[in-house]
Amino acid sequence: MPKRFLIIAIVLVALVTAIATAYSMYRPNAERVIKFRAWMNNPASHPNWKLDAASQCGSAPFLFPTDGFAGFLWGDSFGIRHTHQGIDIFGGTEVGRMRVVSAYPGYLTRLPEWKSAVIARVPSDPLNPGTQIWLYYTHMADRFGNSFIAEEFPAGASEIPIEAGTFLGYQGDYSGDPDNPVGVHLHFSIVEDDGTGQFKNEIEIENTLDPSPYLGLPLNAKENPDQAPVCGS
Repeated sequence: MPKRFLIIAIVLVALVTAIATAYSMYRPNAERVIKFRAWMNNPASHPNWKLDAASQCGSAPFLFPTDGFAGFLWGDSFGIRHTHQGIDIFGGTEVGRMRVVSAYPGYLTRLPEWKSAVIARVPSDPLNPGTQIWLYYTHMADRFGNSFIAEEFPAGASEIPIEAGTFLGYQGDYSGDPDNPVGVHLHFSIVEDDGTGQFKNEIEIENTLDPSPYLGLPLNAKENPDQAPVCGS
């Protein structure tokens, strides 16, 4: 390899390393993550940081979907190419203990291959009447894919009417890989309709909505880098 190309390659490697190091050291949500870890180590020590299933914050239209600490928020960075598209709520218990309820009335679907997830169609967005949205709930299974979803919603269920507060299942740690489970929690997101009556790909944040105004809580990571999300904060 010519010397000049070798020098360029070394400089590029050094630059990439520096960027990665700076990124890992600078996390806008670091202070909130410290609070989250403190709560996970001993939930009883910070009971005021726990949100309750089926609670409602002020005049916000949605109920909170489970018990626990909202540890990761909409817009949190999970890597250079992955921005969190919902909220992760950690109950601080073992799998299958912390209940999950519906945040708003709608029509629930569980695709045949879904072991841990359900999605509910809301025909009219309460904040944007006439616009259809979808509410996605997942990680309701253990690491091996044994489902904690309520038996009323078997795999393949479609368009089952539900009310706000309907029991959906329990928090789990299913990731699709038994050797790499996620922490016990519920992932909840608000997904846009694709215009044909179907939900968009939930993995992409641009297909989801900021849940803050729907739940009346500071759940936007850019607007809340340091506080435990509680009603009135």
